Amino acid sequence: MSCCESCKPKTKILAVIFDLDGTILDTERLTKGLLKEYLAKYGKEVDMEREEKKRMGMTQKESAAAIVKDYGLPLTPDQFIKEITPMYSEKWLQAKPLPGANRLMKHLHKHGVPFALASNSLREYIDAKISLQKGWKEYFSVILGSDQVKSGKPSPDLFEEAAKRMGVTATHSLVIEDSLVGVQAANAAKMKVVAVPSHSETDCYALADSVLHSLLEFQPEQWGLPPFDDWVENALPIEPIHVTIVSINGSVCEVIENGVSALPDQIFGVYFGWAKVDPHKRFKVVVSIGWDQFSCISKRKFHICIIDGNIDCISGQQTQLTLVGYIRGLNSKDITSMTVEVLEEYKSVANVSMDLPMFVHHSCEPLLSEACAPED
Repeated sequence: MSCCESCKPKTKILAVIFDLDGTILDTERLTKGLLKEYLAKYGKEVDMEREEKKRMGMTQKESAAAIVKDYGLPLTPDQFIKEITPMYSEKWLQAKPLPGANRLMKHLHKHGVPFALASNSLREYIDAKISLQKGWKEYFSVILGSDQVKSGKPSPDLFEEAAKRMGVTATHSLVIEDSLVGVQAANAAKMKVVAVPSHSETDCYALADSVLHSLLEFQPEQWGLPPFDDWVENALPIEPIHVTIVSINGSVCEVIENGVSALPDQIFGVYFGWAKVDPHKRFKVVVSIGWDQFSCISKRKFHICIIDGNIDCISGQQTQLTLVGYIRGLNSKDITSMTVEVLEEYKSVANVSMDLPMFVHHSCEPLLSEACAPED
């Protein structure tokens, strides 16, 4: 059977170039409040949203000089860098890969597709950030920081140098980015670009060739790359996702700790796993995670369906979720409502999958280890 027009590769990609922070490693969420915390020691207040957009694309030295000047700090830019860098370094070591990042890199490596890491961070910081990520340093054909080229993003220098070192042309290079400056750099390099932006980075949408909510949605065959072969029937095994939620009167929300969500924005779609209410109660669940499009304040929206039960099982209680499988992404209609037929289909997929070895061994993950007893 011939492939439909929409299934044909958009272009033949021979190499992939990844951004680091916020694209494959969850560093940005962890470090978001550090500048605010730092400036508070000097009695200064900061608007983080405005600050992040203003500094975007600057080198470290340019950003440090601007912050020292804008806030009237009694420091030189070098002193500022020396004081704040250890705060960032501590958080970098806690960062985890974003959904689908390990899966995609292992897939490319397995099929001999070269891929590079090109970040606006300094090279020494890149090495620190990826030092605890198993296999990452060996996977990349090329690793480049902004201090290794003339200009960082939005200049095309990083991407052009990465492609040159891999021996491929811009035409056959695909960039995967999360930020506007990264997408602009890819456009300037005349490369194809897939954006996987955070919920606030909507500026990427018009400039990227494709926009995804997470790398779990990435389809290599659309770019002439070997397709994934890791789906088990209609479910994809994933690295476990842990989150604590509370359900009150049918409304489900995440429990935020120290003002920081446990979930990066790229956790988006329909998942399944286990919910633990207390040491003696756990339930199989299907969970859709999206964003509330109709709220004045951007909020994550959860819809939880308990297999062989109902939401009353966890109502009014703090509940720990361990999500181990992915079914698919969401669209705006899915987020607001799901038909009974669709929910039944997801429940069926989850129920069958969670009895398979690649899923069931997660039932005794740390958050569930106290229970490990059959569902009520």
